[in-house]
Amino acid sequence: MSTGAIGYAPGHTLPLRVEIIRQFKRRRTLVMFGLLMALPWILVIAFQFGPGNSNNQNSLRLSDLATAGGLNFAAFALSVSASFLLVVAVALFCGDTVASEANWSSLRYLLAAPIPRDRLLRQKLIVALGYSAAAVTVVPLMALLAGTIVFGWNDITVPGTGEIIPAGDVLPKFAIVIGYAMVSNLVVAAVAFLLSVSTDSPLGAVGGAVGLVIVSSILQAVEALGGLREFLPTFWNTAWLDALAPVPDYSGMIKGVAVALTYAVILIAFAFRRFRRKDVVS
Repeated sequence: MSTGAIGYAPGHTLPLRVEIIRQFKRRRTLVMFGLLMALPWILVIAFQFGPGNSNNQNSLRLSDLATAGGLNFAAFALSVSASFLLVVAVALFCGDTVASEANWSSLRYLLAAPIPRDRLLRQKLIVALGYSAAAVTVVPLMALLAGTIVFGWNDITVPGTGEIIPAGDVLPKFAIVIGYAMVSNLVVAAVAFLLSVSTDSPLGAVGGAVGLVIVSSILQAVEALGGLREFLPTFWNTAWLDALAPVPDYSGMIKGVAVALTYAVILIAFAFRRFRRKDVVS
């Protein structure tokens, strides 16, 4: 006796291509990527025409070295966007993906298609993480393009020490930096995704993930916590700066990856467990 409809294949429901197109057509996707791509050019205008556009040659801060070349400018753009804008982008893509379906009352129809719950959640998570990775990547790459066009393709000047590293030697490290930025945002993605399957309010899911980062950043400044701060999800977010040093130090990045992956795996597992038991009818 057949246990399902003729021609029904659970593994063929909700293809990734369909979900990618659905999410791409969302207004919030287009607006967010437009903002991320515009940010480097806004920074260029600020440096070029701002009242403080004269370069301080005696300062070794990352902000004062931003106009030294395309690579320096890309590093600066990543540093100023990573603490908030990229967090919002990742939280938006991962927090809105399921909660918006529940808010529109379309989640029940997707499951009635029928799409197995685990498959629906997995497909949405893959697409959300893909858009999050693209968001994290587009800022430094666009900044590299804008900075090279405006400030030239020069060797990178290391903040703090003033040492010069050939541009060709920095490019592989810069790829590692972008990869690390993706991994460090996995905690934000996982929290937003867990909240997304727990509520029908997209704003609540996104805001909850952003709020976690804010609270973690505040606790990170409390020195009385001592070594406990190393377990905060935001503690190692700037460890990528050590990769651009003349002698790279990856120890902080390794710890940051371990912390981010641990939190992400646990939170995503809770999200799947929560969604399997979720009542999507009421």
